[in-house]
This record gives sequence, C-alpha cells and structure tokens, in this order.
Amino acid sequence: MGIFIPNTTDEQIRMLNDIGYKDFDDLFALIPDEAKFKGNLNIPMGKSEIEVTHTIESIANKNTIFRSIFRGAGAYNHYVPSAVNSISNKEEFLTAYTPYQAEISQGILQSIFEYQTMITELTDMDIANASMYDGASAAAEACAMCKDRKRSTIYVSEAVDKRILEVIKTYSFGRDTTVKVIPETNGITDKDALRKALDDDSSAACFLMQYPNYYGLIEDADTLCKITHDAGAQFIMSVQPLSLGVLKTPGEIGADICVGEGQPLGLGLNFGGPYLGILATTNKNLRKIPGRLIGETVDSAGDRGFVLTLQAREQHIRRDKASSNICSNQALCALKAGLYMATIGPKGLEQVSTLCSSKAHYMAEELSKIGMPLVYEVPFWNEFVTSCPNTDKLLSSLETKGILGGLKLEDGNILWCCTELNTKEDIDTVIAIAKEVF
Repeated sequence: MGIFIPNTTDEQIRMLNDIGYKDFDDLFALIPDEAKFKGNLNIPMGKSEIEVTHTIESIANKNTIFRSIFRGAGAYNHYVPSAVNSISNKEEFLTAYTPYQAEISQGILQSIFEYQTMITELTDMDIANASMYDGASAAAEACAMCKDRKRSTIYVSEAVDKRILEVIKTYSFGRDTTVKVIPETNGITDKDALRKALDDDSSAACFLMQYPNYYGLIEDADTLCKITHDAGAQFIMSVQPLSLGVLKTPGEIGADICVGEGQPLGLGLNFGGPYLGILATTNKNLRKIPGRLIGETVDSAGDRGFVLTLQAREQHIRRDKASSNICSNQALCALKAGLYMATIGPKGLEQVSTLCSSKAHYMAEELSKIGMPLVYEVPFWNEFVTSCPNTDKLLSSLETKGILGGLKLEDGNILWCCTELNTKEDIDTVIAIAKEVF
C-alpha cells in the first residue's frame, strides 16, 4: 500500500482543469507564500525513528512561540483546565464518533446531552443541537434555517467577521438565496439602513449580527432585534460564548437563533482547529434545526437513559428534500466544551468574562495615554480598536520580545484582545515597548 497511487499526475491535472484550476499551486493560491513549505525536509533515507524524531524536533524549534498573546479576531487564548484534556483524552472518548447505533452508545449520548443542556443555559435558548463544524458554518446553517418559499433573502451586518460572511455566501450559492450586507457606521450596524432595507423587502428571511462584533463592540442588539422582527424576519446572533458571562443573553434579547464559535470553551488555539460550531434556537425552529438532538428518557426498567431524539435533516432524508448537508458533529470538541463549562461552573464563567473585560479596558486606557486612542466610542468587552502611528513597527517590536500584538486592520489600526491569561505585567510591557517605539 505504500506505493499505491489512486490516480496519475495527468489525471489529477485534468480534474483540476475541470474545476477551473491550472495546477495545485493555482488551487492553493489563497494561502500566503510565507505560510507554504517549499522544497523538502532533506532527511536521508534509512534513518532510525529516534534520528528522524530529533531532526523533526530541531526543525520545529525554529517556530516562534509567543509567551504573551494580544490577538483574537476569532480565535482566543484562554486557560484550559487540565481536567478538560485529561478526561477527553480517555480512549473511550477519543475514539468516539457519530453514534450510528445510537442507543448503544450511552456514554457519548450523555456527553452530548450535557453539552446541549449547558449551551441552552448559557444562551438562554430553548434547544441546542449536537454541534456544527465551526462558528462560520453554524452561522450559514442558521441562515438556511430561516429560508422558505416566500422569504429567501439573507441580511448580514458588515460588522461581522468577513470569514463568516464568506461562508454564508458560499452556502447560499446555488440555493437561489440572495445575501445582502447592511453597512456599518462607526464600527456598528447602521440601524436606519437595516430598517429601510427590511421595510423595502418582503422576501427578507433573517438578519445576522455579531455580538460583540468583529471590532469588539457591543451593539444595540435589542433595537436590531426589534427592527428585524417588525419586518417579519428572524433575528440571528453570532456570539462569543464567554462574553455571555456578563452580557445580556440572546434569549433575553429575543433572538430566534444563536450561533457562535465554541473554541473559547476549553478548546485552546490548536493551530487553528478543529473547532466547534454552536447553534441554539427557540422551540419554533425545532423541526428546522440541522444536525441532531439528544434527549433524556427512561428505559423499560425505569432507569435513566439517552436517545437520539431528532435527526431531521441529515443523510437519512432524501437529498432533494434536505435543506442541510450536515451529517456529522464535533462530538469530541463538544465534549471538551461541556467539560470546560462543568469545570469552571457559572461563577467561574462570570469571573473569566469579567477578567477579560477589565484587563481590556485597562489596556485601552493605558494605550490612550501614550497616543493610541480608541477608534470607536462604543462599549466593548475584551476586544477593541486603537489607532497607531506606525503599526508595522510596533507589532514587529513586540514580536522580538516574544509578544504577539493585536491584528493590523486594513486601515492601519490595531484590533487588540485581552483574555484572563494576559497579566497586568504583560500589558504594562506592551505599553513600555510602545513608548520606546514612538
């Protein structure tokens, strides 16, 4: 099998040509050149396992590992209690996949049930499914849930993560679904533009906003929700789950669907994945929810048990009738999220959320004192945007000190992020370096 080649180079090129690409370099053109590995590892043949391991480790040591991180923008550096990985790495969990003979897999069913329950408590929604692939695909699935024969236009705030918007557009392509973007003004959704757009469009199915939004700002979700409902459309909130420890929940606001990236819930950064898509909704959308729902019941002896209650939109349905392609779930990632929430508890979640916010506000205040004021005068949680006299110079200087600074935006401003892992000493070090630079 080591020399088995399923297709020839010529066949591969023909397949690439059929989907519109010249070659493999063309296929992966979106990946920055600096992120691509060029050449080979230059490991001679016949090396022992120990020798190969040493060689690979020496290559890996060239990577830069930042001791302090002030960047978020969708992936966040939070503390993961040791119990989370210790329990989830047990063999019976690590090898678990989608339970096709569901009721035999009581352990995995219970773990999913507990995860669903905690997500509904966190979001204050009625039901939550057994997870999506990631936050972006969860947002796209939520939009698809809202579409019907009369309403097929999806509205999305310009202040959401652009990657979420792109995934929504990709899902909508070929489904006769129109995606329209509501502009942002001063970092937040233009309410008047949303009201006018929805009033003029009887085909509006939903409006999706991010909370806090991509710039870290806490928008007036209550008003946006009312505008959306007044137009007869559904209101979707894409949330940072840890922010709900201090912010108003989607259920309190009146959202119809809540989605989000579950990565902050004990998954770590993990080199960009795998992550977890959160999706929770109200009972009215029960029959439209993608994925699966695990329920609690009793067996013939009256003992507590768990069952696969609903899987209405998966591979079991005829493809011409299905409105979702989701046929799996992130069971291991959902298990970790459930373990994280169970480990820190409600008070711990509130404490983490408070620490993130207080540290971010301290940092924003200190940056402002040295000539890097906030760009937007809107309340924020743990991410914020500041101006910067020379963004590249500052970020480069921070990197030389082992600090990953904020994200440089297209306009040259910086999107900063603080979590509970950023100490006051870390923040003061950033301020001191910034003073030296400018």
